[in-house]
Amino acid sequence: MDRDLALPRYGLVYRLFGVVAAVWVTVVLVLGIAAPVTNLPILEQTARNLYFHVPMWFVLYAGAVAGAWHAGRYLATGREVHDVRSEAAWRVSTAAGVIALVTGILWARFTWYVGTNIWWNGDPRQTMVAVQLLISGAYFVLRGQIDRPRTRARLSAVYALFATATMPFLTYVLPRRLASLHPGAEGNPAFSQMDIAPQMRWVFYAAAAGFLMLAWWIYTQRVRARVAELRVERGGADAAPALAVVS
Repeated sequence: MDRDLALPRYGLVYRLFGVVAAVWVTVVLVLGIAAPVTNLPILEQTARNLYFHVPMWFVLYAGAVAGAWHAGRYLATGREVHDVRSEAAWRVSTAAGVIALVTGILWARFTWYVGTNIWWNGDPRQTMVAVQLLISGAYFVLRGQIDRPRTRARLSAVYALFATATMPFLTYVLPRRLASLHPGAEGNPAFSQMDIAPQMRWVFYAAAAGFLMLAWWIYTQRVRARVAELRVERGGADAAPALAVVS
């Protein structure tokens, strides 16, 4: 068995976790759509987007941190499994970032710019997030341009560390220093009574936990699938044990 691609065995607990995550997120979706919400000023019924938009930021950051961690582990150990894990984490993180940006644009359109045809006005947080997603997207462009696996893994790991380092500055520090309608900007605190009513918080916290669980499950599924593909591609004695490890 190729120890460079060794994974822990996934048993009954892992399978149960996937079921729990799926049920949890389903319940959150139902509550987010059907449960009553407080009629907050300006937000009104659009406040439901809080349950979907904000948790995606948590997934974005968690995925980036996981990707950077495994990138560092690859540079330290040279084990291919860390490169696989880093790429999978970045895919989940970037997908969450795109969803967060799109839901944010829709939310802004029907709260800040209601009655207009404006979909994008260069809000600092939206702009900085778009820049960060371009940086994240370049990670996959870089991987696609290098054929040699070891070289690709090393350069990708270095770039992943760079991309993660830019994230807090572009998506948190800089937007908080600039005037914006977005909660959390200068003079506009996040999670105030204007943004989320106390009775909505328990659904929000459940949504955040549920989407993080689902993201972790998707991440592990991608890792398992990629490891299985690599071992089957290599064939020979590695192929059969590989499938046993990730089953």
